[in-house]
Amino acid sequence: MKAVGIEQFGGPEVLRWADVPDPAPGFGEVVVDIVGAGVNRADLLQRRGLYPPPPGESEILGLECSGRVSAVGHGVTSLAVGDEICALLAGGGYAEKVSVPEGQCMPVPAGVELATAGALPEVACTVHANLVRTANLQPGETVLIHGGAGGIGTFAIQYAVALGAKVAATAGSPEKVELCRRLGADITVDYRQQDFVEVVGQADVILDNMGAKYLSRNIEVLAPDGRLVVVGLQGGTSGEMDLGALMTKRGAVYATSLRSRSRAQKAAICAEVTAQVWPLIEESRIRLVLDRTYPPAEAADAHRRLESGEHTGKVLLTARPNDPPSEGKG
Repeated sequence: MKAVGIEQFGGPEVLRWADVPDPAPGFGEVVVDIVGAGVNRADLLQRRGLYPPPPGESEILGLECSGRVSAVGHGVTSLAVGDEICALLAGGGYAEKVSVPEGQCMPVPAGVELATAGALPEVACTVHANLVRTANLQPGETVLIHGGAGGIGTFAIQYAVALGAKVAATAGSPEKVELCRRLGADITVDYRQQDFVEVVGQADVILDNMGAKYLSRNIEVLAPDGRLVVVGLQGGTSGEMDLGALMTKRGAVYATSLRSRSRAQKAAICAEVTAQVWPLIEESRIRLVLDRTYPPAEAADAHRRLESGEHTGKVLLTARPNDPPSEGKG
């Protein structure tokens, strides 16, 4: 098969579409012929040598995909050759085929094109795991979502609205702020022009993609008994935190990663997403915001698009550019 390989760590130019050995299903695994694969910021870090895959997992980039099952390993009970699925991966999505644990495969939500579904698993599982499992977001609470116009943010805004929360979101341009409003954000902040602490006031839950850069201000805006969940480090890895302020608020700070979880933990999250999130997509209460699609051989351009910060929503690799609409909808 062909896959996107890395000749050496570096910029997008190091990515090459080349021949590699076909995968074989291990016990409890299936092989999927890939139709679509989402592009995520973690892929950019791995390309630069900053985010290696867990031991024993594929070195090929790509944390999510969609496609058709083409081979079934021993021990698989719920899938058969020909099934159309989307899957959460620890690696291997930038390829024609990938081997996936059965528990990390999910049905494609009704009304979603097969290729487009390749941009769903990582964002849906990340948002559900952090807003529901970790932060225990409740109806009526205020949630602040940083990077509201990105892949995680656009999905998180809609999911939080569906959960009955009041949503505040930050974004980096008037156009992106308007997108956040259209998706359901009650409060919006153009972080290039405004201070989110002054605009938001207090938030019960914060979903943060910035890390160190926002740490002190996140603590400042956190409400009593609030929960700060850090899911990205675009603003750095080390920062100072006023423990006294956090203690006074009885606040909690979580830093989470989906990729490093065990297969059993990922399977449990995927099962919850199928049961709790897919119905919201099928009812059009959540739609996937899709920025652009690229053939897998042009993965370097997809990375440049993501690194530019000009995108809104998800970037997708697909060999079938006519499958997904310009803005996917479930």
